[in-house]
Amino acid sequence: MNDNSSKTPVNTTRRNMLKGSASLAAAPFVTTFGMMAARNAEAQACTRLAAMVASPYGIVAPVADQTTGLPLLMLPTGFSYKSMGWRDDVMTDGSLSPNAHDGMAVVRSRRVGRSTELTLIRNHELGTSSAPRLVNAPTYDKDGTGNKPAGGTTTLIVRDGNLVEIRPSLGGTLTNCAGGVTPWETWLSCEENTTDRTSVGGKKHGYVFEVCADPDDTTAQPIVEMGRFRHEAVAVDPTNNHAYETEDASPVSALYRFVPDNDAGGENTYAEGGKLYAARIKQIIRSSYATVEEVNQTGFTSPCVGDEYVLEWVEIANPDAAPTSISVLGTNRNVSGPFAQAWAAGCARMLRGEGIWYHAGKMYIVDTSAGGEGCVWELTLSTQHVKAIYVSSNQRAGNNLDNITVSPRGGLLCCEDGGTSSDELGNGLRLFGLGNDGQPYMFAKSNVSFTAAQYAAAGKTLLGGTGNQLGAEFAGACFDPTGRILFVNNYTPGITYAITGPWAKGNL
Repeated sequence: MNDNSSKTPVNTTRRNMLKGSASLAAAPFVTTFGMMAARNAEAQACTRLAAMVASPYGIVAPVADQTTGLPLLMLPTGFSYKSMGWRDDVMTDGSLSPNAHDGMAVVRSRRVGRSTELTLIRNHELGTSSAPRLVNAPTYDKDGTGNKPAGGTTTLIVRDGNLVEIRPSLGGTLTNCAGGVTPWETWLSCEENTTDRTSVGGKKHGYVFEVCADPDDTTAQPIVEMGRFRHEAVAVDPTNNHAYETEDASPVSALYRFVPDNDAGGENTYAEGGKLYAARIKQIIRSSYATVEEVNQTGFTSPCVGDEYVLEWVEIANPDAAPTSISVLGTNRNVSGPFAQAWAAGCARMLRGEGIWYHAGKMYIVDTSAGGEGCVWELTLSTQHVKAIYVSSNQRAGNNLDNITVSPRGGLLCCEDGGTSSDELGNGLRLFGLGNDGQPYMFAKSNVSFTAAQYAAAGKTLLGGTGNQLGAEFAGACFDPTGRILFVNNYTPGITYAITGPWAKGNL
C-alpha cells in the first residue's frame, strides 16, 4: 500500500484538478466557473518545452571526418572528429565488427609509456536473427547445436586519440542496449530482452552482465539479483556502490535500485548477490496530482518541469520472476516479474526508462516518452528528492531523448532516438545539451546519407546499412575523464566518433 501520511498538502486548485466532474457539478455555478478558470490557469502553468534555444557553441554545419573524409556530422565551428570502430571493420581476432552500436563508456584511462590509453566498452543491440560475430568472446548462451544469440560487446583501445585495437568482449547475449560504467573500471552490459531459450537448450535472458577492461577476466555470467526485465541502463553511486537501473517496457516500467551484499566494490562483487528494490513516491513536493497514489500510477508519465517528489524503496522479493500478465489501470499488460511485484506494492510507473548517469551526488534519469517527447529527472541521492528538470512536448525541443551523459564540467548531453528530426537544417537526429537553466540546445546533427560507392571510396565496404541513415539514433555518448574527447555512436550503419573542440565555450 502507498503511504499517504507523509504527503505534503497541495493547493486547492491542484486538488480540484484531480476531482471528477461529479464533484464539480455539485458545486454552485459561480464556484464551478471559478474552479474551471483556475484549472485552465494551472494547465497553462505546466511547462513543457517546445523548441531549442541558441547554442553557446554556435550553429552547426557539415564537417569532414578526419578518418574517411566524409561529412558524417554537423558540428559547431572549431570542432573536429575521427570515426573509428565501424561495422565490418576487422577486429583483432580477424572477425568483423558487429553493427547496432549502442550504449558505451570509457571504463579505464591510464598511461602507457608516453601515451594516454583509453578503454571503451561498446554494446551491440543484436538478437537471434543476426549471425553472431562475437565468436571469440566470453559467451553466456548457446543451444544444443552451438547456435547462440548475436548480442554482446566489443572493447576499443584508443591511444592518444587513435584507435589501435578492437576486441570481442562478451557474446551469447540478447539485445544489449545500454548499461553503465562502474567505479572499478568495468562495464555493466544490459539485456533489453526477456526471451527464455531453455526450450531449445539455451538459457533465460533479461539480465545484467559485467564486462571487465581485460576481456579475459569477464565471466559472462548474469547478475541475477539485479533483476530479470527489459533493462536499459544502469548507474552506480560511488559513495556506497548502489546501482540504479532503468526499465524500457512501455508503458509499464519501473525504476530500480540494487544494493549489493558486498558494497566494497571491485570486479565481480555484484555477482556475490544483493537485494533489488523499486522506487515508490512517498511525498509530493510539487505536482498537479493530489495524491501519492495518482502520482505513482501516472505522475511520472505526464510530468511538468519542476514537478518534485520524495522517493522510498520497496524490496522486490523475487528479482528473477518470469514475465507475466497483470491488470494495470484496467488494461491487461504483459510485464516483467519485478514490475508485477512493484506494481502490487504501489510503486511508481514510468513509460520507457532509458539513459541514467551519475554525477556529483545526483542521478540523471531519462524517460524517453514522458510528457510527449521525453523527460529528464534529477534524483538527489542524499535526500531522495526527484525533480523533473526538462520535459519536451515537441520534437523540436528534443525528439525522444535516449542515452544521456554528463561531462566532467557538469553539462548534460542527450542522444535522440525519435526517428528523423526535422528543423531549419533539414532532417537528421541530434545530440543536444541542456543549459544550466534546463533549456535544450543543439550541439550536433547527423549527416549520414551516402551511397555504397561513396563508402567504398572512403575505404569502408559495408555489408549493409548504406543509404540515408539520418534517422538512426545517436547512442553511447561519453566523455573521457579529462573532458577533452566526446565519444558517441551512430547506431546505423554502426560508427563510433571521437569529437574534440572548444568545450569551454559552453557547459559541456
